[in-house]
Amino acid sequence: MSPQVDRTDVGMTYSLELKNLRKSFGKTEIIRGVNLAVHPGERVGIIGPNGAGKSTLFNLISGRFEPSSGEVLLEGQRIDGKKPFEINRAGLSRSFQITNIFPKLSVFENLRCGVLWSLGYKYTFLKFLADLDDANDRAEELMHMIKLDRKRDVLATNLTYAEQRALEIGITIAGGARVILLDEPTAGMSRSETSRFISLIKEVTIGKTLLTVEHDMGVVFGLADRVAVVVYGEVLAFDTPDTVRADQRVQEAYLGSHVADAQAGGH
Repeated sequence: MSPQVDRTDVGMTYSLELKNLRKSFGKTEIIRGVNLAVHPGERVGIIGPNGAGKSTLFNLISGRFEPSSGEVLLEGQRIDGKKPFEINRAGLSRSFQITNIFPKLSVFENLRCGVLWSLGYKYTFLKFLADLDDANDRAEELMHMIKLDRKRDVLATNLTYAEQRALEIGITIAGGARVILLDEPTAGMSRSETSRFISLIKEVTIGKTLLTVEHDMGVVFGLADRVAVVVYGEVLAFDTPDTVRADQRVQEAYLGSHVADAQAGGH
């Protein structure tokens, strides 16, 4: 039986489900029949060596790439083939490896832009934004959640790197998405910044389904309920962090010394 699907949950509606997902570029097959079923409210870490297909998988889920074959289902509804903005409006939001914010807008303005569509404001001229009490209130609430209250009027370009990443998390959740994809959220952070950021991610994604690609094993094993190991475009294992850490195939394929470090309490 494949380790990729929990057969005990046959018939339930998952937050996110991948069915025999494949992606080829020319004659090169990058994603090779991935099956993955993520429960509502679950936090899943996706790990694997460079070139394993992790970013391609995220691009397929979020609509940047169209699958060569297979299906992507969001809460039981197919989203493969849809445009990224359509997938976002359906309830899935994604952050990127490279910080994606509006550098010349303040923290508050960035967050307010993020909430407008979800509150029903399709096209709004900037001069009217100050009058949108619900958008302003939601932006203030998000600013408190990501702990940037004191940086309310600071331009995003003047924030520290960690603060910019926190702001991007705020923008990612601003639209009320129920499924969140984070692509290497702690990359480039110090250990202390990473520790604080893990706590932030846990706090702001309560009640949401989370998938994150990470290279830092301390982040993965400290954050995820289950871990999917992607090797050569296939899911080698998908289980609890402890089970994945002890899997000999995973150790041989990827984790290696990281496992020993994790078992010793390191990162």
